[in-house]
Amino acid sequence: MRLTLSEIRANAMRFAAEWAEVVSERAEAQSFWTDLFSVFGIKRRAVASFEEKVRNLKGAYDRIDVFYSGVMIGEHKSRGEDLSRAASQAFDYVQSLQREGRGNEIPQYIVASDFETIVIFDLESSDPAAPIARFKTARLHENIKHLGFLSGYRVKPVDPEDPINIEAVEVLGKLHDALERGGYAGHALERFLVRVLFCLFADDTAIFEDDEFKTLVRNSRTDGSDLGALLARFFKVLDQDIPERPTRLPEELRSLPYVNGDLFREDLGFAEFDGPMRAALIAACEFNWSRISPAVFGSLFQSIMAGDEGRRKRRQIGAHYTSERDIMKLVRSLFLDELQAELEAAGRDGRKLRAFQEKLASLRFLDPACGCGNFLVVTYRELRELELRAVLRLHGGKADSERLLIDSLLKVDVDQMHGIEIEEWPARIAEVAMWLIDHQMNQKVGEAFGRPLRRLPLRKGAKIAHANALRIDWNEVLPAAQCSYVLGNPPFVGAKYQSDAQRADMDAVCKGIKNAGLLDYVCGWYVVASSYIRKSDIRCAFVSTNSITQGEQVGVLWPEMFARGIKIHFAHRTFQWISEARGKAHVHVVIIGFGAFDRSGKIVFDYPEIDADPIPVSAANISPYLVPGPDLAIVNRSKALCDSPEIGIGNKPIDGGNYLFTDEEMHAFVKAEPKANKYFRPWYGAEEFINGDHRWCLWVGDAPADELRAMPSVMQRIDNVKRLRLDSTSKPTRDLAKTPTRFHVENMPKRSFMVIPKVSSERRNYIPMGLMEPKSIASDLLFVLTGATPYHFGVLTSEMHMAWVRQVCGRLKSDFRYSNKLVYNNFPWPQDVTDKQQAAVAAAAEHVLATRDTFKGQTLADLYDPLAMPKALRDAHKNLDRAVDKCYRAAPFTSERQRVEYLFDLYQQLIAPLTASAGRGRRPRRS
Repeated sequence: MRLTLSEIRANAMRFAAEWAEVVSERAEAQSFWTDLFSVFGIKRRAVASFEEKVRNLKGAYDRIDVFYSGVMIGEHKSRGEDLSRAASQAFDYVQSLQREGRGNEIPQYIVASDFETIVIFDLESSDPAAPIARFKTARLHENIKHLGFLSGYRVKPVDPEDPINIEAVEVLGKLHDALERGGYAGHALERFLVRVLFCLFADDTAIFEDDEFKTLVRNSRTDGSDLGALLARFFKVLDQDIPERPTRLPEELRSLPYVNGDLFREDLGFAEFDGPMRAALIAACEFNWSRISPAVFGSLFQSIMAGDEGRRKRRQIGAHYTSERDIMKLVRSLFLDELQAELEAAGRDGRKLRAFQEKLASLRFLDPACGCGNFLVVTYRELRELELRAVLRLHGGKADSERLLIDSLLKVDVDQMHGIEIEEWPARIAEVAMWLIDHQMNQKVGEAFGRPLRRLPLRKGAKIAHANALRIDWNEVLPAAQCSYVLGNPPFVGAKYQSDAQRADMDAVCKGIKNAGLLDYVCGWYVVASSYIRKSDIRCAFVSTNSITQGEQVGVLWPEMFARGIKIHFAHRTFQWISEARGKAHVHVVIIGFGAFDRSGKIVFDYPEIDADPIPVSAANISPYLVPGPDLAIVNRSKALCDSPEIGIGNKPIDGGNYLFTDEEMHAFVKAEPKANKYFRPWYGAEEFINGDHRWCLWVGDAPADELRAMPSVMQRIDNVKRLRLDSTSKPTRDLAKTPTRFHVENMPKRSFMVIPKVSSERRNYIPMGLMEPKSIASDLLFVLTGATPYHFGVLTSEMHMAWVRQVCGRLKSDFRYSNKLVYNNFPWPQDVTDKQQAAVAAAAEHVLATRDTFKGQTLADLYDPLAMPKALRDAHKNLDRAVDKCYRAAPFTSERQRVEYLFDLYQQLIAPLTASAGRGRRPRRS
């Protein structure tokens, strides 16, 4: 039983009094968290665990201090420690949960404390890295609202533009729960709730003129025993044309409007209501449903109906709610701004206004991943708004309403909207949402003319096909010859997270596309759309994960799209997408508008900050990286484009771990085999290099045979490696057994060298890179650059190179996966650099290294964490960025887009001679 607010506040005051002055350290941390849960009436043991294991990138286990699955990660530090480091650890744990396939356990909240202070982060906020609350433990009673989730309360993020508020969610949720407890479930419950909401909406928007539905509910027996039968009859009447209704029906039922539209056709039987179920329905009747926005109608219902299993299923399908704000970005760019300009140009010219209205009525829209119809609802609403403005200019308003048959003036209707949805429930919701928005717009017309307008019975409806969009012929839903626009938000499922069925879908639509297995699921919609719109003037736009404009996927998808005649018409570069899906709040997306024809007036919408308003930039052409530039996709290159240090992978032993040791293992080995000491060398992979872990490699590849024979323990290790390789199913590995002291890949420079981690967190502003001495051995999880100077280090660790990385680099999960062939070998280094400029970069680079060295005991993970990066190091990097920028051009770069544009322009100049020499036989548009 949940505690009241006053009870929680009293508990919080007692908690604060006990813990605010505690000086003990970690020993009492678990008691602290147990008591914190108790403040909210929750037994910690029942919902949360201590020391939850989660596997990190290295493969070892980290331990989460407090883990409340799907809700919260708690991280505790000793009094006075930096809580930003605690938060950083927790963010890493979230990534680890994702890597382990525990996505359904990802929390919404991160809470960090040091006894004295509590800091809370919300992963669904617009800026997950910024705390939503920070307060002293002594003030807990004033901040309990921030920790209400501990008791199971959920606050759904609501776009401030949406009139739906948390009260509506709670009302419907309580009705759903009451019906479910009464034994109503599955399809019947879904359909029943849709009917109830339609009737509530009808009462509050004058579809039903005298609150007939609410009156019926209120007049039922208090125990609810007759309510199920009354509702079943009410629904049946709504599906009967008025002349066909029994004459003995009560007048209040016989006068109900004929709804039609299949909404009430199916016989659901009737629920056996009881008192609590009736009370929940009456509570729903008290809410003013005229405020509901059909644009979020489906998402609202889905959040109520889904339950934990349903939410998990929707995540796997990849369907997510898109805010109206983001829908409008696509709608305005695709067609709305142009139509509004056309209406303004028409002025009050009757001929032009009539032609404009006819044009509106002729448009046909297809959303091939429509979900609950959000995009179609907003599209239809905006079309009706435009039509109303045109009609008012043609016919006036209330002053002329007496002589007009208002309905005959309207030409735009819901049957212009078409959709495809793989799940039946959202497809049916989409149909109802279209009727609701149609009625709302009819009300708006009625208000403008001073006379009510009601389109009943429902003669027309949106055509929503319940089908798999990657398997059905879109022409069956809307023939391409009739289609004007294709739009929507296809599923967000990465290549590695697709189900077997989704992979089969991709195989079916991507036949003949090389390396199609690298593509995200959304790419299937691009491929099918490119076929559907072939030789037409249909225009398309999809919201998509930004990964299809970065890394390897660009070189797979876009050459195929260009070969099919596709041109990008507009693009919204990466921005933060608002989602209700837990753990997905900071998904970064793009919007790409395209067609099978070229056009002028192309625009790139650039976002200076990820959550800022866009800045439109005109472009003669838009590249697949969504910057002004050619139709060019960067692909793997075996040799560097520019004169730069040779890059190679580090060492790969294939030794089964026999040659690798921790500190403790190395010391124990040397104690037993003292002569082996000189053969141990520091070993660094990406994990060791970034996180400061110590490992050692026993390198005996160059050891004399007599010295090896004098070390029995070493000989045993060598024999172990030989046997391991002989047991391999790979012939090349078995061949390596002939030289068991050697590595499969050996790369050990004789002088100092530079290293770049293969994988690094995208959260960092810079990939941590460094210089190593020949004594150290780099593993194959580091790239090795021989002959690199401080100048080379400076350019590669600059913002200029990072801008290239963010566009071209592939991803492992969300982390950067650096590539020698794709990223490094294609990187356009600055040209014609003077000695003075090189010296300035080298000096700035050495200052970065020297500044890092001043922070003794801190790892590169610590120093490059965006939440904890020291100001001195940040300033040193900014100074280096300025020096590198000047090597490219004198004018400063003011945005990432400018950097990317410049780099791609330079890249095109550098490859031009190579492309020309390749001859005409080479496939165009690929580097």
